[in-house]
Amino acid sequence: MTPNNIPVLSNGVSVFLLDLNAEEPQVLLMRRADTLLGAWCQVAGKVEPNETGWEAALREVKEETGLVLTELWSADLCEEFYVAEKNIIQKLPVFVSFVSSETPITINEEHDAYQWFSFDDAMELFSFPGQRRVLEYLQAEFVTRKASPHLRIELPTQQNEDASEVLSS
Repeated sequence: MTPNNIPVLSNGVSVFLLDLNAEEPQVLLMRRADTLLGAWCQVAGKVEPNETGWEAALREVKEETGLVLTELWSADLCEEFYVAEKNIIQKLPVFVSFVSSETPITINEEHDAYQWFSFDDAMELFSFPGQRRVLEYLQAEFVTRKASPHLRIELPTQQNEDASEVLSS
């Protein structure tokens, strides 16, 4: 029997890494090597048990790029899409961090390539309308406007100490 409703599930996160100090603002995209083969995407992944959304965002960035972030912002937005195979609406809180495009990236087995793209080029590469809507929003709220300081997530001291060790070595 098919349920007469569509459940909403929020068990993942979406993270956009931006470089606003480049000649033109850039966004980091990675090309999928497993699910969604060949699709260019931002960092995304599941929230593990007893983990907050922002903790999942930090962990996923580290796993997928090798980066330990020193700052994280809530985009105050959720990426959402319908998953037909599961008959669910998936909602992912969106997070943002600012990273220099000169910072070395180490992708994991989920991806086979990465590149920093202009927002216009990223819009052309994204497979899904939801990704494009999020990027338009981020351009308006984090590039054209200065991000509200109220959206910055206060990271624990240990996270910051770990990051400065990584970035200074």
